[in-house]
Amino acid sequence: MTDQVVDTGGVQVFARASAGNQFLGRTRELKELRADIERAGLNTLSGRKAPRARVLLIAGRPGSGRTALAEELVRQVADRYADGVLRARLSEPDGTPVPVERTARELLAAVDRPAPAGAAEDDLTAELRKTLADRQVLLLLDDAAESEQVDALLPDAPECLVVAVSHGPLTGIPDVRPCTLGGLDTKSAVELLSRHAGSVRITVDPRAAEGLVEVCHGQPAALTLAGRWLAARPKVAVSDLAKQVRAEGEEGSPLSRVFRLVYGALPTPAARILRLLTLAPGGVVDPHTASALAGCSVDGARATLDDVVALGLLHAVDSPLPQYEVPACLHPLLKALTETQDRPAELQLARARMLERTVRLLQSCRAITETDSPETRQKLLGMPQALRFPNPRAAAEWLGIRRPALLASARAAVADGELDTLARRLMSQLVRAMVAHLGTQEAAADLYGIHSLVLDVAERRKLPREKAAALLNLGDLDARTGRTREALVRYRAALDAGWDANDPYATGRAMESVGGAHLELGDYDRAADWFGRALAQRLARGERADAARLYGRIGEAHTYAGRYGDALRNWRAAIAGHRKNGDVAGHARALSELARVQEYAGRPEESLRTCQEAVEWARRAEDVRLQGALHLRLADTLDHLGDSSAAQLHRGAAERMLGEEPRESDVAVSEPRQGAFEPEQDANACEIRSASAED
Repeated sequence: MTDQVVDTGGVQVFARASAGNQFLGRTRELKELRADIERAGLNTLSGRKAPRARVLLIAGRPGSGRTALAEELVRQVADRYADGVLRARLSEPDGTPVPVERTARELLAAVDRPAPAGAAEDDLTAELRKTLADRQVLLLLDDAAESEQVDALLPDAPECLVVAVSHGPLTGIPDVRPCTLGGLDTKSAVELLSRHAGSVRITVDPRAAEGLVEVCHGQPAALTLAGRWLAARPKVAVSDLAKQVRAEGEEGSPLSRVFRLVYGALPTPAARILRLLTLAPGGVVDPHTASALAGCSVDGARATLDDVVALGLLHAVDSPLPQYEVPACLHPLLKALTETQDRPAELQLARARMLERTVRLLQSCRAITETDSPETRQKLLGMPQALRFPNPRAAAEWLGIRRPALLASARAAVADGELDTLARRLMSQLVRAMVAHLGTQEAAADLYGIHSLVLDVAERRKLPREKAAALLNLGDLDARTGRTREALVRYRAALDAGWDANDPYATGRAMESVGGAHLELGDYDRAADWFGRALAQRLARGERADAARLYGRIGEAHTYAGRYGDALRNWRAAIAGHRKNGDVAGHARALSELARVQEYAGRPEESLRTCQEAVEWARRAEDVRLQGALHLRLADTLDHLGDSSAAQLHRGAAERMLGEEPRESDVAVSEPRQGAFEPEQDANACEIRSASAED
C-alpha cells in the first residue's frame, strides 16, 4: 500500500499510511506515546469536555530520529483518523521559524479551503480551526521552534490529534508531556549500521560495531553517515572507523565528529557544491540550482548530487522532477564550513548566479505559453537547450513543483538587500509566469506576497514608479477579497507615488481605482469626482479608448446615486467615444447601459428603442451572452408596455442563446460592478514596472 500524497509546498496531506515499515527501535517510546493518546487529560479529570485536540510532543536534538519516530507513530495510528493526515514543517532548514500565516494558508489549501489573498494571521488560523472542528485529522507539526507556532494551529476538536516535533519542551501548551529522545538501543543501532554498511562486516566483528555505536551515542543520523561511509569503502574495518571518530576528540556532538570525517573525504568540487547548497532558499535544490551555485554544467551538478546522496549527506526528495534536500541536522554544520572556507564575495557571486538562472528559467516558463508570437519563438530558440521546456504542460508542472522554492528565493533575495536588481527581475518574471500558467485569481495569494516584497524593495531603493505599481496591485487584490477600505488606502498611496514618479499611467489608474473604491463603499459623489479627474487626464493625453470607458464609469456612479439625467449624458458620451474608436463590443454594452438608465428614469419607449439598437450591435460584436441578456431586458420592457406576446418571443430567444433558464444575473447586463479594478481591461494589472535607469 502506498501513501496518497498531496504536496502544497511544505504542507502535505496523507490519506492513509504506508504498510511498509523500515523503522527500528523506540519500542518503549512508541508504547508510551500510544498510551498518551488514550490518557485522560486534565479537562477529563475535572469533568469537562476537552476543548482542543490532544497534543503529543516528541523532543530531541536534530539527528536523534525525532521526525522518524513521529512518522512511525503517525503510520501506526493514522487509520483512526478518517480525514487523513496533514503535515507541516514549522522551521526553515536554517532554523528560522516559518510564519504562522504561511503555515495556516498552506494547511487550508491542503484541505481544499483556499484563503483570501492578504488575509491576516488571526483570520487564517480561525478559519483553519473552524475547518478542522468537524473533522478527524491527524496533524504532524515537524521542527516546531516555539510553542506559539503550535498553539495557533491547534484544532478545536477533541477528535483530532496533533503530533509536534521540537528541540525541547513547548511551554505554554497545557497538558503536554514530552517524549524526550536519547540514542537508540544497542541492538537497533547495530542493525541500522548493518543496513547501510552491509551485514558482513558487522557480523564478522560485532564488538567493533558496538564500539562504533557507543562512540556515536546511538544517534541515528551519525550511524547513517558512518554506515554510508563504510559502504563506500569495502576494505575499511568497522574498528578503524571507530578509532578515527574517537581521534576527533570530544569537541562537538557525535554527529559533527562523524560528519567531519565523511566531509573530509569528499573531492574538493563535491565538497564545494555541498557547502553552497546551504544558500538555496527553502533547503530544496534541483540540478539547475546546484549548477548555478557552483558554476558547472547541469549534468555535472546532478551527478555530484547523486554521489552525495549515496553518502547520506543529502536526501533525494520524492518528486516528479529531480530535487534534493539538505538534512536539517547537517545544515548548521555545512553553514559553519561555508562561513570559514568561502569568501563573502564568492558567496555573493554564487547567489547572483542562482538568481540569474532562476530568472531565465521563469522567462522560458512563461515564453512557452506565447509560441504564437514569432518574436517569442526566436527568443526561445536562442536559449540554451537545458533552459527550455518541451511544452506548456511541462513548464506548468515545473512551476507547480518548484513554487515553494521560487517564493523562498524571492523572500531571500529581498532580505539579502544587496541584490535588489536581480530580486526585482526575479519577482517580475515570477509574477508573469504565475499569471500565464495559473491566472490571477488562482495565484492571488502568492501574488500578494510577491507584490509586498516589491513594495519593500521600492521603498528601500526609493523607486516611486515601482512603489506605485506594487501599491496598485496590492490594492486590487485587497479589493477582490472585500477589503475595500484597505484598498482605498493603497490606491491613495499609489497616487502619491505616481505623482512623485511623474508617471501618468500610475496616476490615471490610481485615480480611477480610488473612484472605484468609493463606488464600492457607496460614496457615489466622490466616485464620480475621482472618475472625472481620471477622465480629464485621459482626454488631455488623447487616450480615447480609456476616456470612453471612464464616461461609462461616471454614468455608473450617477446611476447608483439616482441622478439619471447626468447618467444619461455620460452614457451617451461613452457611446459616442466607443463608436469613434470602432469598439463594437464597447458600443453594444454602453447602449445596453443607456437602455437600463432610460428604464430607471421612466422612459420605457426610449429604453425599448435603445435596447433594440443594442441587440444589433451585440450581434455585430458576436457577444451571444449580451444578446441573450438584452432579449431578456426587451421582454421585461415589453411586459411593462403590455405586449406579452412579443415579450414571450424575446424571452424564448434569450433562453436559446443563454442555453439555460434565464437568471437574475443575466438580466443585469451592466458593466460588472468591480469597484476598484477592471482586470479584463487592464492588461498590466499584475505588471511590475521598473525604473530603467535606477538601482
